[in-house]
Amino acid sequence: MSWRFPLFGSQQQQTDPNFQEIPTQSWYPPSVVGSSSRPSTPTSSSASPHQRAPDHPQSSSCGQPSPAEAAGVIARLKDKSIEELQRLLKDKEAYNAFFNSLDQVKTQNNVRDELRKETLQLARENLEKEQRILELRNQCTIIRTTELAAAQGRLTDLERQKDDIMRSCSPAALLDKLQSSMAKLDEESEELHQKFLKKDIDPPTFVQKYKKLRTAYHKQALLHLAGQTSLR
Repeated sequence: MSWRFPLFGSQQQQTDPNFQEIPTQSWYPPSVVGSSSRPSTPTSSSASPHQRAPDHPQSSSCGQPSPAEAAGVIARLKDKSIEELQRLLKDKEAYNAFFNSLDQVKTQNNVRDELRKETLQLARENLEKEQRILELRNQCTIIRTTELAAAQGRLTDLERQKDDIMRSCSPAALLDKLQSSMAKLDEESEELHQKFLKKDIDPPTFVQKYKKLRTAYHKQALLHLAGQTSLR
């Protein structure tokens, strides 16, 4: 923050015969030393008691102090002698010492120091957590390369089994199984009929077994027909 302060003591300059103009060659920028070393006296309009100050002073921009801040700086400068003011303009260390003694600068420096301490504290805490972060990262790597790979393999097997079960339990697969079972029952009943014709089995046993096989066959045939009808 760089402020330009007006210099007071114009009456001393007018009455002091040994007063010397402030040298223009100094460490200040041309915008500061190029202006007159004698402060301008307030005009009648600026000192008019009828002029009302704004209720809400506007914030300073471009590095310029607000009216309240400027008034505080002026109060610090108006009691200084011509020699002290000249020293402030020529001596950079003296200017820095005066500048750093201002309340506004002290406040900003305190805020800066507090922010710096908080930043350092956060940085230390982050560094303390670095080892824990590395450990967790190593654990994640181990899990990814070992446990995760095994889990993914197991998941793949389960998905394949699920697909096989879904295919085997699909309506078309069930109808095929039912058709195969019907063909087997029909074949068994035909074999039993051939045994009866060859008199290899007595009539009561033949009737009992044949009836059972044909009953099961026709039940499955009805189920197969109902399934085909529902799929159409």
